[in-house]
Amino acid sequence: MRVFENVGEIIGNTPLVKLNKLSLGLKAEIVAKLEFLNPSGSIKDRTALGLLLSAEEKGLISKGATVIEASSGNTGIALAMLCATRNYSLILIMPEGIREEKKRLLKFLGARLVFTSTMQEAREKAKEISKQIPNSFFSAQFENSANSQIHKSTTAQEIWRDTEGKVDIIVAGVGTGGTISGLAQGLKEKKKEIKIVAVEPATFPHKIEGIGAGFTPPLLQKELVDEIVKVEEKDAFLMMRRLAQEEGILAGVSSGAIVWASVEVGKVEKGKLIVAILPDGAQRYLSI
Repeated sequence: MRVFENVGEIIGNTPLVKLNKLSLGLKAEIVAKLEFLNPSGSIKDRTALGLLLSAEEKGLISKGATVIEASSGNTGIALAMLCATRNYSLILIMPEGIREEKKRLLKFLGARLVFTSTMQEAREKAKEISKQIPNSFFSAQFENSANSQIHKSTTAQEIWRDTEGKVDIIVAGVGTGGTISGLAQGLKEKKKEIKIVAVEPATFPHKIEGIGAGFTPPLLQKELVDEIVKVEEKDAFLMMRRLAQEEGILAGVSSGAIVWASVEVGKVEKGKLIVAILPDGAQRYLSI
């Protein structure tokens, strides 16, 4: 029987899908990697799995432990899913402006929530709480190299395999810096001329959840990033809707920003294959 032991085993191997209508008239071809098809609905399933596996392998987390993390939502949701399968408790510290859909889902999964004003404050609060609670593990997604390593060993390898090495450009958002740094490490080892394009909000504060934390994340390897594209909120929201209505792809607002940036890159990069990383789904943003 082809039966998986738990939901953690079905993380990854997400598909690449052509953006047919949105690529019309461009010099390049755009394909989207649908990371929202991971079991909890986002690319952060990979991150959460990497953080927990690394901690377990190093003996940093023990049975019945409390996991503590600062998250804008998706890493928290992924951790809550995986903690449920491993019998860990979870405390999440997050900015209070996070969308209600994410808060409800986290509570439904059994996470305890603590709110702060900003993501930087959430990081500091998470460190503080982890020192106060016995048998706790601060997973530290913004600093923990296991975050970028999981993308180097899985996401990057999948893209290389599925494009048969023909990928030319990666377009990805910058939140913790783990995804884009891991992708850059894994793919530039195979093809050093691959171009890495980072996507950030044009303003701060902003409403493009999941990217643009308001500080330079320690994991971000800026020397591996070849170009930065800044996206306005209105363009991200519009492209999110266009993805749904023109391509039938139910992706979230950061995906909208990433595809908008991919289209801009595709206007000038003749004959190139662009892979856009779509982090999460539209269902978490329907209150927009």
